[in-house]
Amino acid sequence: MRRSLTRPRPFTAAVVSLLLSTLTGLAVPAQAAPAPAAPSTAITVDGTKPGLTFDGVGAISGGGGNSRLLADYPEPQRGQLLDYLFKPGYGADLQLLKLEIGGDTNSTDGAEPSIEHSAGTVDCNQGYEWWLAEQAKARNPDLRIAALSWGAPGWIDGGSGTFWSQDTIDYLMNWMGCAAQHHLTVDYLGGWNERGYDKAWYENLKKTLTAKGWTGTKVVAADSDWTVADAMNLDPAFKNAVDIVGVHYPCGYLGSYTSCPSTPVAQGLGKPLWASENGSEDADTGAPAVARAINRDYLDGRMTGFFNWPVIAALYPNLSFSTDGMSIANQPWSGHYSIGSTTWVTAHTTQFTAPGWHYIDAASGYLAGNRANGSYVTLKSTDNRNYSTVVETLDATAAQTAAFTVTGGLSTGQVHVWSTDLTSTDPANWFVHQQDVTPANGKYTLTLQPGHVYTVSTTTGQGRGTASPPPAAPLNLPYADSFDTPAATTSPAYFTDMNGAFQTVACGGGRSGTCLRQMAPTTPIRWTDEPYNAPYTIIGDGGWSNYTVTADTMFEQSGTVELLGRVNQQGRNNNGLNAYHLRVSDTGAWSLDKSDTSWTWTTLAKGTTAALGTGRWHTVALTLQDATLTATVDGATVGTATDRSFTNGQAGLGVTGYRTEQFDNFALTPGTPSAHTGPITSALPGKCVDAAANSAADGTRVQLWDCTNAPAQQWTWANGTLTHNGACLDVTGQGTLNGTLVELWSCNGGSNQQWLPQPNGSVKSAQSGRCLDDPGATTANGTQLIIWDCNGGANQRWQLP
Repeated sequence: MRRSLTRPRPFTAAVVSLLLSTLTGLAVPAQAAPAPAAPSTAITVDGTKPGLTFDGVGAISGGGGNSRLLADYPEPQRGQLLDYLFKPGYGADLQLLKLEIGGDTNSTDGAEPSIEHSAGTVDCNQGYEWWLAEQAKARNPDLRIAALSWGAPGWIDGGSGTFWSQDTIDYLMNWMGCAAQHHLTVDYLGGWNERGYDKAWYENLKKTLTAKGWTGTKVVAADSDWTVADAMNLDPAFKNAVDIVGVHYPCGYLGSYTSCPSTPVAQGLGKPLWASENGSEDADTGAPAVARAINRDYLDGRMTGFFNWPVIAALYPNLSFSTDGMSIANQPWSGHYSIGSTTWVTAHTTQFTAPGWHYIDAASGYLAGNRANGSYVTLKSTDNRNYSTVVETLDATAAQTAAFTVTGGLSTGQVHVWSTDLTSTDPANWFVHQQDVTPANGKYTLTLQPGHVYTVSTTTGQGRGTASPPPAAPLNLPYADSFDTPAATTSPAYFTDMNGAFQTVACGGGRSGTCLRQMAPTTPIRWTDEPYNAPYTIIGDGGWSNYTVTADTMFEQSGTVELLGRVNQQGRNNNGLNAYHLRVSDTGAWSLDKSDTSWTWTTLAKGTTAALGTGRWHTVALTLQDATLTATVDGATVGTATDRSFTNGQAGLGVTGYRTEQFDNFALTPGTPSAHTGPITSALPGKCVDAAANSAADGTRVQLWDCTNAPAQQWTWANGTLTHNGACLDVTGQGTLNGTLVELWSCNGGSNQQWLPQPNGSVKSAQSGRCLDDPGATTANGTQLIIWDCNGGANQRWQLP
């Protein structure tokens, strides 16, 4: 009987591996599993499909004081910054601009002046918002203007503090008249920022706008939350008075903005829905959140308008939101600025669309149906020819593809692909014209990398501005301002008001020329809730240490004026200030006081000198030399105090109540430099700041090391700088991003070499407002130090020499 033969079974890869390893003693790698297919999304861009009307992407100037320093920039840097904000095809290309209607009261990081400090006296040239809007419209005539109040002058409703009054509507109509004088059309007008709503007031506002002839101005309510939609749904008169439902932070306050819902009731109103304030994010690190929100506001909540807060961080680094906006511009004296990546993620929508375009809902959604892969929205032009698709892959972890099919009358011609790589800190990788693609039979496919924003568009005319700033530099002393030389606005150069309104006017008290006057005579209707809300204005460089601040002062009425020195960190929404104050009353009473970031006051010295009286000019001076504070009135020392709380900071002027006092001949003269040498110790036990290999060469690592008191750990603190063997502690490349390395470099006076010690032990970079940081609170020797958002952690607290 023949044995049947069968074909032997082939060895599997595992069997081969086992045999080879047995025979040779060598391990053979297992065969890799096939890589999973990249996610793919089919996007049909059909011009016949419906979608809501796009109202635009813009930003907010105000809420408050965030644009203040922009007007004081020199040319050409001022024009460059304005171009990066408003010039089409250059930068952010903003389509909307919301202005704060000033109320003489702090509205976050400063106070915007009112046009009507006293009832019936209207001055349409107050402040800098008119100037900004004029500059914006000159660059983009199609820009749309919105306006909103945060506070209001104190005379409203007889001084009752009631915003929802006829006086407020009358005040807004005066403001609208001022806008017309500046040849500005106000397209949108709101009520009271984040303070709810009064239905009858909004109905009256709408009627008054119509009666005054401003029928084209749409009413926005209530710049708060979605409850206004519920009220509109139940009240036809209220609903008819409101044209647009504006809600703040629909994606949540701060955070990553991954989900941006509205409500069914709001969507059922048939009114445009807006994210009328978003942002509050850093100009660079906040860019991913802003990019998500611009897309997802529409996808999740059917919102068709987006406002970023603020438009620009043109404010001092000691203020709470000092790096938020499209760009950072806090050195008008040097002209230095930095353009944030938020500018470029905004440009991915604004440079490729226009208000009046329509979304295509069928060509908008989440990649591969999963929000973790990213989002995309498509908009088409009003003539149904051009289209733009904005894609973000910020949460994706791998490459994916998008297959486009174009139909329905839209152009099937060449598309232009622009990209921003937000995984990169190199600006050269932001807003790059990546490629042009010619569809085949209306079809094309793109590969999308994670961490990117893309725009695919048939439009042309886009561009990336090329202007670059000069290096940062300190504002050197001596410095003086007689207030006789006109500034860019009614505020003197570099002064920024924190409460009240300090304006240059004709001098009183028999003095010729121009003086500085606090204009608000009564406590305004406030937006912030700080326990101390008296008017004051600050100026200058946070690196100043030893100096004398001097000013002539004249009491128009009985009261107290103050000079401020070593103005350091301000509490959020003006809820405190690290500073020294010399206060002098018309009665001759004086005091040297210290305040902190919770407005806790400490009187260091006090006394009485001859009465100053009213209507007469006197000279007051505050000298800060190391730990000694000296008060002088009319050239005579009236008292001294000793305190070591604050080592550096700006100067300022103030009035302890809402009174109209005057100042003149402001001057800052340098004191005697002082230097202290020794180690910089960390709050992490046993750790010190160390110069690698005790070198002073450019680029030397500045690192954490066990404290040994070795020469490499000897630092000199003087006039806002920290030096080792003559080289300065330096933020690499004048960087402002979280994680930028710190090193030694030849001293050059740049603000990236200026450091601001804080009372809690943290040390801020004067340029970025970020703190000297031991990354991850590691204790490993050799860890290179960086800058990072200030958080008060032990890894950010240092004892200087």
